[in-house]
Amino acid sequence: MQIPKQNPEYSLVETSPPLAARLRYKVGDKISTTYDLVEPMHYLYVNVVKARDLPVMDITGSLDPYVEVKLGNYKGVTKHLEKNQHPVWKQIFAFSKERLQSNLLEVTVKDKDIAKDDFVGRVLFDLTEVPLRVPPDSPLAPQWYRLEDKKGYKVNNGEIMLAVWMGTQADESFPEAWHSDAHNVSHSNLANTRSKVYFSPKLYYLRLQVIEAQDLVPHDKGRAPEAVVRVQLGNQMRSTRTGPRGINPIWNDELMFVAAEPFEDFIIVTVEDKVGPNSMEILGREIISVRSVPPRNETSKLPDSRWHNLHRPSLVGEEETEKKKEKFSSKIHLRMCLEAGYHVLDESTPFSSDLQPSSKHLRKKNIGILELGILSARNLHPMKAKEGRTTDAYCVAKYGNKWVRTRTLLDTLSPRWNEQYTWEVYDPCTVITVGVFDNWHINGGGDARDQRIGKVRIRLSTLETDRVYTHYYPLLVLQPNGLKKNGELHLAVRFTCTAWVNMVAQYGRPLLPKMHYVQPIPVRHIDWLRHQAMQIVAARLSRAEPPLRREAVEYMLDVDYHMWSLRRSKANFFRIMSLLSGVTAVCKWLDDICTWRNPVTTCLVHVLFLILVCYPELILPTIFLYLFVIGIWNYRFRPRHPPHMDARLSQAETAHPDELDEEFDTFPTTKPSDIVRMRYDRLRSVAGRVQTVVGDLATQGEMVAILVGLYMLRHPRFRSKMPSVPVNFFKRLPSKSDMMLY
Repeated sequence: MQIPKQNPEYSLVETSPPLAARLRYKVGDKISTTYDLVEPMHYLYVNVVKARDLPVMDITGSLDPYVEVKLGNYKGVTKHLEKNQHPVWKQIFAFSKERLQSNLLEVTVKDKDIAKDDFVGRVLFDLTEVPLRVPPDSPLAPQWYRLEDKKGYKVNNGEIMLAVWMGTQADESFPEAWHSDAHNVSHSNLANTRSKVYFSPKLYYLRLQVIEAQDLVPHDKGRAPEAVVRVQLGNQMRSTRTGPRGINPIWNDELMFVAAEPFEDFIIVTVEDKVGPNSMEILGREIISVRSVPPRNETSKLPDSRWHNLHRPSLVGEEETEKKKEKFSSKIHLRMCLEAGYHVLDESTPFSSDLQPSSKHLRKKNIGILELGILSARNLHPMKAKEGRTTDAYCVAKYGNKWVRTRTLLDTLSPRWNEQYTWEVYDPCTVITVGVFDNWHINGGGDARDQRIGKVRIRLSTLETDRVYTHYYPLLVLQPNGLKKNGELHLAVRFTCTAWVNMVAQYGRPLLPKMHYVQPIPVRHIDWLRHQAMQIVAARLSRAEPPLRREAVEYMLDVDYHMWSLRRSKANFFRIMSLLSGVTAVCKWLDDICTWRNPVTTCLVHVLFLILVCYPELILPTIFLYLFVIGIWNYRFRPRHPPHMDARLSQAETAHPDELDEEFDTFPTTKPSDIVRMRYDRLRSVAGRVQTVVGDLATQGEMVAILVGLYMLRHPRFRSKMPSVPVNFFKRLPSKSDMMLY
């Protein structure tokens, strides 16, 4: 079957930018330096520290000074300080060398006034005399400069402390500097444009077993209560099943939650009586601090269970002395522990960037270093065309628990960031995700949401070690009206292995920590826990300053990955058919031989068959020789670049508009009943086809059933809760899911 090629517009474009790392790689020098995966960008830095002995300008004898730094048409302004003749600003300005419009830098001190700001004094710098500083040089020491009047004469009093130098984006002042392209941004919103590094909170699974309760006191003494236990941790709420009627119910239900350090939340355990279909009465409540819950590492014994007093709702939250006055209280039997041997899944399993357990004592040493250079973007879609602007783009990269956010470049469709970041790698079978967003909080923004432009995923196991990959990645976004390309992102990636033996050994180990296999989490809990973990991470990062917006975090974590999509179902079906096409091709080849469709091939097969029958010792060498030749032949066609989003494989280009509309529909649906009925009938039709295929497999599956039965009945000597080495190796191989568009 001829597979149609992908639209060239959606393909990777390999580039050769003048990177220091690539030049060293060609000559064999593997000694890397800081910022060798990005192109150097030179900036003029102006550090305005403070001033002293400034003259009084107003009649009232006060002075509200601020500093204006001007270079051509670009102008930066510090905050004004009221009634201060010895102000301290400590503010740094950065002017891109590519946009320098003058050879003269003017630093002016002014007095803030209602009508017109008064001139206090200024200092002029010739840019040809400005020194060049490159880290690891020490920071340039600021100096005192005497202020001059407009005619160039020194004023009697007034000095300002400044430092002026030429540097690159490797300068430690770069992240906090006020950039010339952000001259229209207010000081209060300037933080929303700066580059920052964030870390996800450390997450744990909290296991809570509700065993039983005793001596419950219902409000109606004449009826036995139908007790239900409701447990709340932060915004998470779970309930047990309804226990048997009586004052001493037994549940033995196990509930799972996600807890985040520093464990500020409390566990609220409430026992309720179901007095009606929609009516509940509280019988008692207990509040437990998460900090008091004991941790459990790996397969150690569960902590002992404890009895807790159930207090009346009126006493909950009061002092201990008040609680002690209560002579009688009901009891509830609980067992709780913080599971430190699991890895809390906070992102889609196929695209996980971290597989380490929660406990740092159970984590392995790192095996390498991942370096990412976010170079630039081109042909971005104008996201603010209605506002008369283009795009205010920034990037977010996520690997492990470390998030990075580049600075926002304002009003441009071809931003050049040239920022480099580094991560420690513990497992090569992980994925780094880079997303591009349009910043809607440059000047406040209120409740506006940052708009997604696109994202890129790169699996580390598909990269050659010590090689620098530089490509333009298409930014593809699936929308209700179809697939859209919003531009291209230019990235440089390098994976350096520091422990080859440990990296190779990883391929024989399970993907997840041991506890996931020894005591697996029930399937009914996994998706709910993943959603709660995503919400905790999004809420915590949105509280940072500047915040990493919830919409950006949810897009990076694929929060809606598990929603139903007919398009993805068809894509996965065709992936299965492609997998089985090899078996079909072999069967067709054997049928052609048996029917003598190609006499020459049939004669050669007969000769080979006779040789193998006469010399059976050649069977295994022949098989291995065939595999070796096939491997050598296919080696020429190995992929030369990392896999990327494949629109054809994802069925994104051929999806029906109604299928996309259904994919983007809310849950529960908001569509009219006739559309929902049509989609239900369509789903029944698809399910009917699946049922037919499953039925055909069932009628021909006696041999498969025998093999599966023998495997399930094998001796315990051949059983293990941990997956085997071949299974681990197979699961770690790259798959087509990396190229799926979600």
